[in-house]
Amino acid sequence: MQVSETLNSGLKREIKVIVPAKDMEARLVKRLNEAQPKIRLNGFRPGMVPVQHLRKVYGKSFMAEVVNEILNDSSKSILEERGERPAMRPDITMTEDEKEAEKILAGDADFEFSLSYEVIPSIELKDFSEIKITRQVYDVSDEEVEEQVRRIADSVRPYESKKGKAEKGDKVTIDYVGKIDGEPFEGGTAENSDVVIGNNQFIAGFEDQLIGTKAGDETTVTITFPEEYAVQHLAGREAVFDVKVKDVAKPGKLELNDEVAKALGMESLEKLREAVRAQLENQFGSVTRQKAKRKLLDALDEAYKFEAPEKLIEAEFQNIWSQVTRDLEEAGQTFEDEGTTEEAAREEYRQLADRRVRLGLVLAEIGEKANVQVSDDEVQRALFESIRRYPQSQQREIYEYYRSHPEALANIRAPIFEEKVIDHLLSEVTVTDQKVTRDELMADDEEDTKVKPEKKARKASKAKSSGSEAKTAPKKKAVAKSKEAGA
Repeated sequence: MQVSETLNSGLKREIKVIVPAKDMEARLVKRLNEAQPKIRLNGFRPGMVPVQHLRKVYGKSFMAEVVNEILNDSSKSILEERGERPAMRPDITMTEDEKEAEKILAGDADFEFSLSYEVIPSIELKDFSEIKITRQVYDVSDEEVEEQVRRIADSVRPYESKKGKAEKGDKVTIDYVGKIDGEPFEGGTAENSDVVIGNNQFIAGFEDQLIGTKAGDETTVTITFPEEYAVQHLAGREAVFDVKVKDVAKPGKLELNDEVAKALGMESLEKLREAVRAQLENQFGSVTRQKAKRKLLDALDEAYKFEAPEKLIEAEFQNIWSQVTRDLEEAGQTFEDEGTTEEAAREEYRQLADRRVRLGLVLAEIGEKANVQVSDDEVQRALFESIRRYPQSQQREIYEYYRSHPEALANIRAPIFEEKVIDHLLSEVTVTDQKVTRDELMADDEEDTKVKPEKKARKASKAKSSGSEAKTAPKKKAVAKSKEAGA
């Protein structure tokens, strides 16, 4: 086999391979001899079919197998000998001339093909201690814990039916049927729904229109769904709800004590407070980590500037772009509505793709050098957690899909690996904690020019709320920003 390099430019490589016809012939004869004892043909005793006859019958199909074997084995061996890591599977180019291909399969011509690929660049890791980031930290106050405890306890507040009109703070039990353009819409109907006026559980304006109603009343409530409403076909639409008031109840006195805590499934009020504090600290801790991670990645982005493989960048760009355009289409918007043009948006998202690819390569190199491992148990737990988001009827099918598609399972493993590498880095870089207020922690860094493309990507890729419309039709739905993948 003759191997020669025909292109070496930047990260791009092209290798020409020639396998002489005599070597192809030798491989074919070996395969025929190995197959002879196993083949049975009419007119011949088992295992006694002459090799020449086998060649006449199976020669082309066996030679095709030889060709595939050479392609698979040589690609791997050539890269290993050259000490190169391809960014993606090499592209293989062979003759498209049918006559030439027939000669190769007949063993009358050399087999020639080319491998084209991009290599993963060599990354020299720097001293991580030179990276300095500030980590915002928020200390949960006793007052905030108490406020949250009271809000939770409010769900078991006693209510007593009353005669007269509903006021703010009263609980109104209603049946309703929502209509758009005079027609009921999916998820717009409910019976015996409890509405506490002023709790802002429903779409803005819905609860206020119940003030002044009393048991037995029938009324209409008109609201307009927000433009950013998660259910796209309802966003921005006006809806009229036919409402029947079944009961009006005034709130009783809420006392925070052990009995209330037990009604909420806790041993005592103190245990409830402890659970609430832990939950709040976990929530704010997640924000702290995410913002620290973003600053860390910004620092790595500045520290590691190198040429990334074009095909990886293009693949990442296509992933981003398809999501952006799909979201704009579903929202009925254009790039002009977002204050930009398609050309400018393409350029920004391509920059984002380049950043993500470079950071992905850097994190992979750091993880390899630090021997960061992801166990099979960790992958399984993450897989099960992901599957739980789907309807139970689909979970088995999805699980089997992941089991039979290793490349899909790699998408489960990758974010776990990334978070472990981030943990490792946070223990290596210089981190200064900065105490901040809740508002400062929760403020989004919209003015940070380093993450401008990521901001727009998150804005354009708002995650869809899960769950049934029937359960939440006139209620508010949170629209979560998509996680910053690799950036």
